Amino acid sequence: MQETLAINPKKITLALVSPRQRAHQTFRHLFANTEQPPHIITEDVREWDYGDFEGLKSTEIKELKPTWSIWKDGCPGGESVTEMEARVDSVVAQVRNLHKEYVEGKSETRDVLIVAHGHFNRVLICRWLTFPLVLGTHFNVEPGSVAVLGYNHNSLEEPALNALNLFATIS
Repeated sequence: MQETLAINPKKITLALVSPRQRAHQTFRHLFANTEQPPHIITEDVREWDYGDFEGLKSTEIKELKPTWSIWKDGCPGGESVTEMEARVDSVVAQVRNLHKEYVEGKSETRDVLIVAHGHFNRVLICRWLTFPLVLGTHFNVEPGSVAVLGYNHNSLEEPALNALNLFATIS
């Protein structure tokens, strides 16, 4: 039986890595025993800007604003829901363009690795599936886990969530 990897470095056309320290550490750890794939450190995949709520726990925020929900209200002094959605949509467009190049035979590799953070990843899943951002509350993304976004029927018009909360090692 052939072993398959959730992350196969040889198939990665590009890795987008958040500039935050945890993402750097995760990226370095993933590729500690193999050559790093082509990658860009970019603010595009950073965590949601929590603004005035940076460093506060949800319970502390609820004491200040009892009806607050990041999914509906965004973050005062940080990113609004609309701003977060637009930023993630630009990442989705970039990834889909790379996939289109692969389908058209302009690239030999197709996989895009994104090393980011919890809220960003939940929004990414929603926007990949063309769902409204508010549905991100329904996706539980475990720290250090892998989500696989792809397409039904190998059709770029049918985005799909193929796997969630996988754990991977690269040998």
